[in-house]
Amino acid sequence: MQHESGALLYDPATNKVGEYQDRSGPYALLRPVGGGREWQADPTAVRLATPAERMSAGVRAANQRPRTDGPFLVAVGPRPPVPMPDCAECEDLVTQRAAARAEHDYSAETDANVLLRRHQHQDHQDHLN
Repeated sequence: MQHESGALLYDPATNKVGEYQDRSGPYALLRPVGGGREWQADPTAVRLATPAERMSAGVRAANQRPRTDGPFLVAVGPRPPVPMPDCAECEDLVTQRAAARAEHDYSAETDANVLLRRHQHQDHQDHLN
């Protein structure tokens, strides 16, 4: 199966989610979410990552990013981000947030909010100002 560049795929051989980069000979090249060294994967074994796997990989990447802007502070009571109209990724993260809230999994709810804010900052910056 041919994948689009940037698609998040699960590699069962490494038990990791990676961004599809390209093919190299018989292999699919995957890169860790958030950056890092690419690895070769069997293109017949990889599959699209589930929403939970995508969220977990995104949170892991956010947590590994160096914090050079001082102590990490969490604001109390911020309003949850609102999805941009007609954006499938925004809607997917809002759905994940609602499912986490329904299960009283406040950590996963916060993770979904963090990923939604990051997505909006990266992909909808011109609409947020």
